[in-house]
Amino acid sequence: MQRKAKARVSGVAALLAVVLTGCTGGSGLGDESDDSKPGGGGSSTAAAQPGKYRTLPEPCGEVDRDTLDAMLPGITEIEDPEQREKAYEGTPAATYDTDRRVGCNWKIESSDATHHLLVDFERVVSYDGTVSDDARAAEVYAGKLREAGLQAPPGTSSESEDEGGGTGGDESGDAGEDGGGDKAQGGKKGKADDDNGRKKGTKSGSADGDDGDDGDDAKGGAAGAATEPTTPPPGLEPRPLTDLGDEAFLDDALTTAASASRHRTVTVVFRTSNVIVTVEYDEQPGRRTDVPDSKEMQDKAQELADSLAGEFDE
Repeated sequence: MQRKAKARVSGVAALLAVVLTGCTGGSGLGDESDDSKPGGGGSSTAAAQPGKYRTLPEPCGEVDRDTLDAMLPGITEIEDPEQREKAYEGTPAATYDTDRRVGCNWKIESSDATHHLLVDFERVVSYDGTVSDDARAAEVYAGKLREAGLQAPPGTSSESEDEGGGTGGDESGDAGEDGGGDKAQGGKKGKADDDNGRKKGTKSGSADGDDGDDGDDAKGGAAGAATEPTTPPPGLEPRPLTDLGDEAFLDDALTTAASASRHRTVTVVFRTSNVIVTVEYDEQPGRRTDVPDSKEMQDKAQELADSLAGEFDE
């Protein structure tokens, strides 16, 4: 009897050992299967990091009234309180996804000129698991830089994208959906007009140099345009900017036409992580002989851009 009992115990022990060994082997196979999945914890290629920003601020509320008073002087000339309040509120740009892109427009006429201001926020998302949102945003920014005819400074994150062509132009092209598409072409148009002017013998001079001839010119604004500067003064040319976001640039374009007054568009674009911010500031004087001042407009646009960058850093 004792020998039979011992035999049963030995058999049970052997069976348990077999069961435990089988369970351990099954667990190991399951882990290997999970690791082989793309993006898994044990995958040889780590998933790219998401961007810092997951939402966007409301742009119409990001520009304070003192800034609007300075950039859009016609607001203070509006006598009706309700109309003035509505002018301060701005007009939200049309967009299909407020988590990806939002914008706001202000267009105000004053006794001397018409001013237009656009603020645009674009949150870039990479749908490639091996490319981070920041890297994709750098590609989009590089595309905008090329459109402005500029190159990224050495050592910046967009330098390689700028040299290699990148893919940013495709995504940045949806600016038209947000109300900025027509304005975004201002820099190109201004440069084309400048080139045409130089081909026709346009001479550079002071902005005030054409005042004396305008009244006697039978051709109207054509002769006046011939003595106006086609580019901003030295030091105010389109250029990359430092100390603004992760990378930034400024564009300045003067559009001239014989049948209309000249207008200037100053554009400041900067990237902070996976968000690209665009400030476009346009002035069109009421008189054809008046030329908007580059320095004044650039100072105002940069001051607003600095303020917006500070909001993202908070």
